[in-house]
Amino acid sequence: KVQTFPDSAGLRLQYAFALDSLNEYKEALQQMDLLTNKDSLNYGLWFAKGNIAEDAQDTLLAIISYSKAAHIYESPDALLALANLYAETKNNRAITLCSRVKALGLGRDYDANCAFIIGVYYARTHDVNNALKYFDECIAYSYTYMEAYIEKGLLYFDAKQYDKALEVFQMASTVNNLYADAYYYQARCYEMMNKKDSAVLNFKQSVQIDPTMNEAREHLKQLKAQ
Repeated sequence: KVQTFPDSAGLRLQYAFALDSLNEYKEALQQMDLLTNKDSLNYGLWFAKGNIAEDAQDTLLAIISYSKAAHIYESPDALLALANLYAETKNNRAITLCSRVKALGLGRDYDANCAFIIGVYYARTHDVNNALKYFDECIAYSYTYMEAYIEKGLLYFDAKQYDKALEVFQMASTVNNLYADAYYYQARCYEMMNKKDSAVLNFKQSVQIDPTMNEAREHLKQLKAQ
């Protein structure tokens, strides 16, 4: 279709998204380049390019794309997408951008996202107390924000406080009993506590919910070999 209507931006964008969904990131980004070169002031194109660059794990290109999107139109979604990447790369601009979005007073969902991203920044920069504070704040805004439970639990896990980590992951599976990661990380805690049967049970549960959890399968294989 794109060959038949090469000037159709809509078709080319659809094609880029289709390539992205097939993990054909290089080709998808080539299509996005054609679009942004032709229409360089289109917020939506830069934002979409940022999404695809993130999928391709090209963090620098994603940051550039989201920055250009936000420069054209300072939408809260573009600012948070950018803040999220800054948080992961330990750049304190994450906090500035989240504060700007929070000041807009857009409601609990956005406030939860802001708190989560700031928590991630502090977690990546090893400021555990602040990270815990913001993950708790995120959960207070949105108790079903599953990634916040996982990040919070991992802070305890990395500190070898497996009992505390386990409590957090158990709470996560209570809030959402179909969240595979909650069982996977419970299993990891049990593994570190040498509670093999409980570990096996939870690894199995995580695979049952999400058959693509290959790490859980690997751990199961290792435990069975012991």
